[in-house]
Amino acid sequence: MNHRHRQCPKNRRKRGFSLIEIMAVVVIIGLLTGLVGVAVFGRLREAEVSTAKAQMDKIESALNFYRVDNSRYPTTEQGLDALVSRPTTAPEPRRYLAGGYLDQKTVPLDPWGEPYNYLVPGDQNPDGFDLWSWGADNAPGGEGINADIGNWENDEAL
Repeated sequence: MNHRHRQCPKNRRKRGFSLIEIMAVVVIIGLLTGLVGVAVFGRLREAEVSTAKAQMDKIESALNFYRVDNSRYPTTEQGLDALVSRPTTAPEPRRYLAGGYLDQKTVPLDPWGEPYNYLVPGDQNPDGFDLWSWGADNAPGGEGINADIGNWENDEAL
């Protein structure tokens, strides 16, 4: 009798993982993914607010350059589009910068895909202009990620 091909129960090796072991690993991976996902999602929301602030700073600078060249800000009716194409409604700019005042040749949308709001003279800045985003909820007011972001607030309040 050939004993080489016969395996004894003592010498049998496991050939895989049990269902319980696999389920335990899946649960652990799920928990870790949940924890990491929450942290990453929170950072993403912070990044959206930071992006809105940075875009608004660029738009503010462009508006101030427009004012230097033309002795006034674009009217509310002319809007932020006056930064990328010469307004044709009164008051027309006296010295409009060839190519406009924004490098990208378009007025950026806020991180939530909505246009920035612009009012001159501003309610918050009566000697200048108000520039704001309604935040993630695209509605006035709100808290956290839904809070409005305006050029009249200091960085600590945002």
